[in-house]
Amino acid sequence: MPESERTRVRADHPALHPVSGQPVDGVALLTLDRPEVLNALDTRTMKELVEALERLDGDGSCRCVVLTGAGDRAFAAGADIRELAEATPVSLTVANTFARWERIRRVRVPIIAAVRGFALGGGCELAMACDMIVAADDALFGQPEIRIGVIPGAGGTQRLTRALGKARAMELILTGRNMTALEAEAHGLVTRLVARERTLVEALELAAQVASMPPLAVRAAKEAVNRAFELPLEAGLEFERRNFFLLFSSEDQKEGMRAFTEKRSPEWKGR
Repeated sequence: MPESERTRVRADHPALHPVSGQPVDGVALLTLDRPEVLNALDTRTMKELVEALERLDGDGSCRCVVLTGAGDRAFAAGADIRELAEATPVSLTVANTFARWERIRRVRVPIIAAVRGFALGGGCELAMACDMIVAADDALFGQPEIRIGVIPGAGGTQRLTRALGKARAMELILTGRNMTALEAEAHGLVTRLVARERTLVEALELAAQVASMPPLAVRAAKEAVNRAFELPLEAGLEFERRNFFLLFSSEDQKEGMRAFTEKRSPEWKGR
């Protein structure tokens, strides 16, 4: 089927475990499906991705999302340069493409990136916009925009600096060099470093662990951790405490503490 007729983001909910073939309860799998261009992130792909994430975020049966790229060469090798080459400040402003990245940031359900091969430019920014990254040992991360006369525009200068620190982020962004998965793990950019063939399996199993936790508490915790990057410590502590207090009005809090004292497994209701 020609790419123009094919859906560019495949959605499987529930996800199927690649080894057992069994559904992974509470977990959805989104796949960027443009392997012929290394899953480049053009406008249509980003539109489909954001819409899929927002649908899943509103689906109470989805408690964690895994995002990966089709094929074995790339998670996403960056923006579609053919689409950007003739852009102007006016056309970029009118298109307001970066608003979609803000919509990803507002998704409440946790998102895990399963990264094999290239995660460069917009692909690196997309992986960093997720909550966790499971990286194959052959993954390559980087912000090479400097090589084509621009800079990262979807959060690369901000998220990479927060993850790696100013000195290393400055080096990567100003030289455009790629960072190996081993280096990314050593500096805290990725959650887990795994063998290439285990990447999706490990990401889905991590997602299953998250999905087995009480949904309201998971969302409150994600929100609080993200605020740690945006607020001064005092304001962050106040936000954390507010979410902590609010969870005491939930049925899951009562069930969790009751199950603990009764030495049994809790049954989460998500309310």
